[in-house]
Amino acid sequence: MTDLQNAKNIVRGFHAALATATPDTVADVLGQVTGADYVWRGMHPFDQQSGAADVARVFWAPLLTSLTRLQRREDIFFAGLNEIDGETSTWVVSMGHLAGLFDAPWLGIPPTGKMVFLRYCEFHRVAGGKIVETALFCDIPHLMIQAGQDPFPPQTAAHLVQPGPIGHDGLLYDANDPATGAATLAAINAMISDLGTWGLGLPLEDELARTWNDDMIWWGPAGIGATYTIERYAKQHSGPFRAGFTERSKTRHLCRMAEGHFGGFFGWPNFTAVATGGFMGLPATGKPGEFRVIDIYRRDGDKLAENWVFIDVLHYLNTQGLDVLGRMKAGLRT
Repeated sequence: MTDLQNAKNIVRGFHAALATATPDTVADVLGQVTGADYVWRGMHPFDQQSGAADVARVFWAPLLTSLTRLQRREDIFFAGLNEIDGETSTWVVSMGHLAGLFDAPWLGIPPTGKMVFLRYCEFHRVAGGKIVETALFCDIPHLMIQAGQDPFPPQTAAHLVQPGPIGHDGLLYDANDPATGAATLAAINAMISDLGTWGLGLPLEDELARTWNDDMIWWGPAGIGATYTIERYAKQHSGPFRAGFTERSKTRHLCRMAEGHFGGFFGWPNFTAVATGGFMGLPATGKPGEFRVIDIYRRDGDKLAENWVFIDVLHYLNTQGLDVLGRMKAGLRT
């Protein structure tokens, strides 16, 4: 538990330094807190970067230039040992929104001069007093929609600026009973086991009820949206998603862990599947597509109650031959 608290303090120190960074100083901020062989994984078009200087140049400096007066509005924060590598590595998770004034173009998205919210979630691996690995996913299409550049047909669920957990209790700055986190991880693993079958011979709603509370909320990414209750989740995402793909690979995660009533995972990619048509209103391609995903969960009782989902939709569409950012720059809709 001491190691987890030390890792949390390192990440919180990084966030504090980042809050006062400028485009010119952010490389130094990253350099002070990251290891020499720092690995960073981000959403398309950033993908994988190595070293503090490249991460600052490619992601942070342009973002700080475009979203001025940037502030972190954190909803969930926890740490844990990674189940995937036998609990030999320590990771810290932060999730919420990066809020700022959209004052200059970013990735070709035209500025509004107004306040915007960029959904984010990051996993940091901490070792030797440094951040040595990061996965940082942000919902770029969600920002596009706020800027009047909606690239998608109507979503199956609702487009929202998404709140944190219902109890406002997701900031686990202090230590927690390991048994509580173990129960959360067990609930997540039970859900993954059911999901991996894509069908237990049960009606979909009955299958979901094995691991989800009835009043669950699935906070999905832009292009899909958020949905509430098992019945609506089955109709507005899970059912359409399963109907739109075949040949789903096994789930592959780089990190999976929990603390308290919160837990989550990410993969690079989590899985692949072949599009048979319908997902996000798109036709069948017959091509396997990669799904890079971060999932964060809240457990209530012995089942899952909330799920914040970050899918690298732009990367998936790129694997299907659709360049969303390129079409936006050309004035075309997806």
